[in-house]
This record gives sequence, structure tokens and C-alpha cells, in this order.
Amino acid sequence: MIGSVPIPRTAALAPMASVADKAYRLMCKDFGAGYMVSEMISSKGLCFGDKKTARLCEIEPQERPYALQLFGEEPYYMGKAADMLNRFKPDIIDINMGCPVPKIVSNGSGSALMKDIPTAFEIAREVVRNAQCPVTVKFRAGWDEQSKNAVEFAKALEQAGVAALACHGRTRTQFYSGKADWDIIKAVKQAVSIPVIGNGDVFDGKSAKAMYDYTGCDLVMIGRGSYGRPWVFEQVRRYLETGEIIPEPELETKLAVMKKHCELICRCKGEKQGMKEARKNVQWYIKGLKGSAKLRGRCSELVQLSDLDVMIDAIRTENSDE
Repeated sequence: MIGSVPIPRTAALAPMASVADKAYRLMCKDFGAGYMVSEMISSKGLCFGDKKTARLCEIEPQERPYALQLFGEEPYYMGKAADMLNRFKPDIIDINMGCPVPKIVSNGSGSALMKDIPTAFEIAREVVRNAQCPVTVKFRAGWDEQSKNAVEFAKALEQAGVAALACHGRTRTQFYSGKADWDIIKAVKQAVSIPVIGNGDVFDGKSAKAMYDYTGCDLVMIGRGSYGRPWVFEQVRRYLETGEIIPEPELETKLAVMKKHCELICRCKGEKQGMKEARKNVQWYIKGLKGSAKLRGRCSELVQLSDLDVMIDAIRTENSDE
């Protein structure tokens, strides 16, 4: 439960800019993602009427429970943007204080806020003040190994009135490399009385249960573990409920899911733009298959959906029993 919003205790899909778009989210939801968060929404972009930013606020009924995620470095605009998000009726508004990307950090947003707890506090307080739903914050272990301040940061955000916290167990300087520090997630959970979501190095049912057991977190969040594997959410749910390990799907199932995903991207964005964006997803789906190294090079040639059918035939040929 986040505020008054019930969240199933399975696995949530982590917010991932330029990855977890609407098509990606809907695919993961089909396989049982318990909770999802939008791509990053610029507070100033929203306040100044940017149409592309506004489109990121649209919510499909089947995405719920669903959070719209804001980023920005100025409390005034973050509060104003939160008020503007109310008309879209999100279940939750999430604040991004963990993005490590240089263009976000250079403006004082994302994980840069971990170096400025007073401003982070003011931002959270303004969003809470203006939101008509629970507010959460996603952040990291700290800026670097020498400044792991997640516990102090979490306590300040709790005082600001947020309803839950999501902690990624890596520092900003790690980006997505190295091992996630589950100890820091555990310490955050022990330091606050609000729900804590754990993020980092969860790839299947066993690792999800391990994070729950080790950190005591209230929910686990999967990011890169879902690349080309939306079925991971069903694997987690089944393992947590029964202890059953669901194997990776057979080739034909993988190909069918991949095609459905690409078709959905094209439906959301048009075939021309959709196929450009589908290329990275195809690369993830075919990872580990026989001939995948050679096939990855052909992903740049995917221009229309019919090209995908040709690639699927090539994948079948490469992986047929000889």
C-alpha cells in the first residue's frame, strides 16, 4: 500500500527513460507487473506547455496502479507541475532524484539532488502540498562511494511528507555497473516508517525473494532485468506465491512476444518512428539465441514491420535443429 493505493507485493517495473515507454509498460503489465511509473516528465516542460511533455502524462486505464514521474531542480516549478498533473488523475506522483544521466544531473536534477538535501526536501514538500494523490521519491545510494547518504536523504523526504521511497542500491557514479548495495536499501527500510521499494540486481523470482528477505523492503522494482523479458514479472509472481521456477519461454513464444511488442510500439508511435525504436528491443529479445551476434547487426535494417518478419524467419533458421 502506498498511501491509499493498493500495490500487489510482486514486482514493479522501474521507470527507465527512453526504454519504458507506453508499449513497453503495457507488455510488462500483460505479464503481471504490479506497479509502473512513467518516463521522466520535465516540470518546466509541463509548466511552459511543451506538447511532447504533455503526451508523457497520458494514462491508459490498464496501466494502473500507475505513477507519473516528475523531474526538476526548482521547488516552485515542481509544485506547479504537480498541480498540473492532477488533471490526469495519476494514482501516484513520483519524483526522480536518482537519474544519473549527465544532461539531467548538470541542471541540478535527478541524482544531483542527493548532494543538496535542503533543496530535495523543499521539492518534495512542494509536490506533496500540490498533489492530490500520494507522492513518492526514487533516489540512489548516494552520489559516490564516499557519500552514501541514502539514509539521511530518506529521513528528510519522510519529514517532507512523501508516502513511500524507492532506493536504487547504486551510487550515481556507478550508473548501472557493479553490484547494487542491498545493505543500503535495508538501512533505509530500517530508518523510516513509510514503505520502501528496493531496486537493483533483481532479474528473476529467486533474486526478487532474496531482496525481499534481505532488505525487508515492501516492494521490489525491476529495470534492466526486464529487457527483452517482460515475462520476468510472471516468473517473479509465481515464484513468490509457490516457489515454482518458470523457465525462459521457448523460441516461438519469445518470437511471438517480440513481434507483439514491436507491433504495439508502431501502433503507439507510427511505423516509421516505431521501428526505429523497436530495434533496441529486438536486440534484447534475441540476446542469447544462436546467431544473435550476427543478427544484432541486422537490427539497423529494420524499417518496417515486414522487415521484422524476415528477421524472425532468419532467427528460426539459425536456431533450427540440425
